[in-house]
Amino acid sequence: MKKLNLAIIGQGRSGKDIHGGYCRSDKNVYYNVRYVVDRDEIMREKAKELYPGCETFADYRELFGKTDIDLVTNATYSNEHYAVAKDLLSHGFNVLTEKPFAKTYYECMDLIETAKKNGVLLAVFHNTQHADFFTDAYKKMKDGFLGKVEQINLRYNGFARRWDWQTLQKKTGGSAYNTGPHPIAMALGFLDFDKNARVAFSRLSTDLTSGDAEDYVKIILTAPGKPVIDIEISAIDAFSGYNLKVMGSKGTLQSTPYAYKLKYIADGENPEKKLVEETLRDENHMPIYCSEKLTFHEEEGKYENDAFRYGTAKIYEDVYYAITENRPLFITTEQAAEVIRVIETAHAENPLPVKFL
Repeated sequence: MKKLNLAIIGQGRSGKDIHGGYCRSDKNVYYNVRYVVDRDEIMREKAKELYPGCETFADYRELFGKTDIDLVTNATYSNEHYAVAKDLLSHGFNVLTEKPFAKTYYECMDLIETAKKNGVLLAVFHNTQHADFFTDAYKKMKDGFLGKVEQINLRYNGFARRWDWQTLQKKTGGSAYNTGPHPIAMALGFLDFDKNARVAFSRLSTDLTSGDAEDYVKIILTAPGKPVIDIEISAIDAFSGYNLKVMGSKGTLQSTPYAYKLKYIADGENPEKKLVEETLRDENHMPIYCSEKLTFHEEEGKYENDAFRYGTAKIYEDVYYAITENRPLFITTEQAAEVIRVIETAHAENPLPVKFL
């Protein structure tokens, strides 16, 4: 198998630890890190140690003219994703760009058109859609195991403060753009990326962060004939016990990215009750509450494949075969653009004061 040459732009937590971590792992059988770009001289020197034989640059434009690059990973600051990706695509590079895809839906579509115009590949790093806790829940919903699913809750909550660049609007920071692509992409996935999906309610607020971007997000998505999707990203939830809950007429699935609990009823074990229109009474003719003890089954288990290790490897595998064999991407750029449309809508509905220019 021929390895592709990779250039990584950015050696922050994402570029170094997530993308770089994959490249240095035994899961990487597809890529050689040929170039690393970072403004920080110390990080460039560290990159030479991490990827022996690689060349390093301070400016991504120093990659222009290089003919031995098969893919560029764009792990720049969030506010730079669009401009850097467009520049790379316009110069004929295949690009994998970190989330958020861009700041606006227009920018996303412009990048998609730029890639098509230049005959190159564009992919977006939405690794959570490969994780077991999403794919398992999606399968159980689609095969009817949980019955008619009415609501799905997605929670990325905790009680914590941040004071880094991710708290600044000018950096396209905030929980919606930073964390939001994970639950929002899953939410739209549960809705099968229905073109009629809409934001039924949204609220953004700044509570604990040192910056001016939001650290509380509430978004409710709906689509005709589909479950209600309740998305929450909160820095003020000290009792967050799950990330995903699927509630259906036959049971409930609750999970984190690493484990799940399932409580459900089996067909035939709880025969339908005959409707009684009058007041229910006991043997002494006294009125009683309508209640029964259903026969439930309970199950717990672990998930092996998470977003950051497995999901990252799957993204890079998908991109490899898209480049070498023209296979379609599992996660399309059009789907990633819909994620940004939701985030953009929430921001339009909840404008926050800009405190840092």
